[in-house]
Amino acid sequence: MVKLSFSAQVAAFAEKIPGAVEAVFKESVQELVAEMQTPIGQGGRMRVDTGFLRASLMASTAAMPAISPNRKPVDGQSYGYDAGQIEAVILGSDINDTLFFGYSAAYAGHREYGSNGQTPDAFVRSAAQRWDSIVEMKARELKSRLGL
Repeated sequence: MVKLSFSAQVAAFAEKIPGAVEAVFKESVQELVAEMQTPIGQGGRMRVDTGFLRASLMASTAAMPAISPNRKPVDGQSYGYDAGQIEAVILGSDINDTLFFGYSAAYAGHREYGSNGQTPDAFVRSAAQRWDSIVEMKARELKSRLGL
């Protein structure tokens, strides 16, 4: 299977329109993160009890955010997800940057991959597997907005 670069996927129309490749890139990344973060109750794959795992999502252009073995929720406390840091990294990125998204909650890996016989949630992998279709969708949306 041939893997095309992001730029090649949208080049057919984007080369003619200044800023189109960057717009499709950033909107696609935002959609990918939104899919990763969507709770099961809203059609996604992430189980949400306290919201701690969702709130632990971090973004970087330098390195993969690390899981912290001591980062666990406090009993009885609920946590809200603030997308501000994630959006700032996406909006501040360049088309040539590698973007890293990772959860710092101690149990993030167990939830993604499963453990002790638990079924994996695969909220990251399932979103990542949809990258090509997300890019295509965002390119179509941009074409439609531009009347192409």
